[in-house]
Amino acid sequence: MSDKVLVSLENGVKRITFNNPKRRNALDFEAFKFIGDEIKRSATDETKVIVMTGAGDAFCAGADVQGFGSGDATHDVTASLRAGVNPGIQAMRDLPKPIIARVHGHAAGVGCNYALAADFIVASDQAFFGQVFVKIGLMPDGGGTYFLPRAVGYCRAFELMALGEPISSQQALEMGMINRVVPAEKLDDAVDELTRKLVASPGLALAKIKAALNASAQSDLAAALEFEAVGQGDCFRSADFKEGVSAFLEKRKPNFKGN
Repeated sequence: MSDKVLVSLENGVKRITFNNPKRRNALDFEAFKFIGDEIKRSATDETKVIVMTGAGDAFCAGADVQGFGSGDATHDVTASLRAGVNPGIQAMRDLPKPIIARVHGHAAGVGCNYALAADFIVASDQAFFGQVFVKIGLMPDGGGTYFLPRAVGYCRAFELMALGEPISSQQALEMGMINRVVPAEKLDDAVDELTRKLVASPGLALAKIKAALNASAQSDLAAALEFEAVGQGDCFRSADFKEGVSAFLEKRKPNFKGN
């Protein structure tokens, strides 16, 4: 257990909250490891949707540099990333359930990349995103070099990473980096509405959509078509498909059970 990460699960919604507000939710190795373990646990518990956010006025300022031996050449940051950050980011993409990043303040460094690893990014009009690694002589980690160019293109990704300048949520939206921007006072309403829709959606279909999109990043058209054919067969045999057709024919709202 890490007191720098809070977890709650209610009515199928798991909330993972970065909880180090005095340091703008900067995360240490223990927190990274805990997040990864909790994401993996979500695959088999009652979770239907994850909402990831931060305590206080920031989403996540990135890694706690002090906790990683700043300036200490003997610190094995490669091992820390392999054992701490990377498993959690991979678990987010492998999880067959949707993850919403609720970004109300700054999302910087690996904090930005946790948001990018989510399936939805809903941000307030007061949020900022920054690939700020270069400001302290580092390159991006946490999957940033994978997620960002796929969202905004190579040239824009290089600019954001090489200059390290934060951008507003509105700029991020215009680049195609995030899904939605809403006024700060309406952020919770927007996230809650999206969460309700996802909880009520057919879980298997959502899982197959996420898996297919992940696979498409590494496949050609033929492979994507085959992945769709196999996944659609699984969906076709599901109870949720039967319920969906029945609801359509009966002109009523479907009651999906996630199977």
